[in-house]
Amino acid sequence: MRVRVWDGLVRMLHWTLAAAVATCLISGHWPPSHFDDWHHTAGYVAGAAVALRLAWGFTGSRYARLAQFVRGPHAVLAYARALRAGREPRHLGHNPLGGWMVLALWSTAAALALTGWLYTTEWLWGYDWLSELHAWLAWGLIALVIGHLGGVAMTSWRHHENLVGAMFSGRKRAPEADDID
Repeated sequence: MRVRVWDGLVRMLHWTLAAAVATCLISGHWPPSHFDDWHHTAGYVAGAAVALRLAWGFTGSRYARLAQFVRGPHAVLAYARALRAGREPRHLGHNPLGGWMVLALWSTAAALALTGWLYTTEWLWGYDWLSELHAWLAWGLIALVIGHLGGVAMTSWRHHENLVGAMFSGRKRAPEADDID
C-alpha cells in the first residue's frame, strides 16, 4: 500500500528549483552575452521557489512542514550513528540528515539568488568580492546537490524504495510496524 507524503506544491517547487539551478549552472558557463538573461531569470526563479517553499514549510501539509522534518542536533547525531551502524530507521518524510540537507540547499540557493541580484545593482555592480562569493556559493551548491543525490540514492537502496519516483508521484510505501515518521 502507498500513502501520500509530498503534496503537489512541494513536488512542483522541488522540480522548479532543480530546473532553475541546472539552468543557472549551464547558462553561467556560456559566453555571457548570449545567456545572461537565462541565467538571471533562472536565478530569480530559484530564489522565488525557495521563498515559496519556505513559506509552505510553515503553512503546508504535514510532510511539507519544517517542524516535521527539521530535527535538533541530538536526533541528527542519533540518526547518523544508526546510519553508520547500518540500522537507521526508515522515515516516511525526510530523515533528520535529509531535513538539514534541505535547509542547506535552500540557504545556499537563496544566497546565490541574493548575491546574483546584488551584482546587478548600481550599488554593488562590478565588485570582484561579490562575484567571487557568488562563484564560491555556486560551487558549494554543486557539492550539496551531489551530496543530496548521493543521500537519495543510498536511502533508496537501503530502504528498497524509489525516492525519485516518490518525488514525482508524491507517494511512498506505507509505514511498517518498525518504521517511524
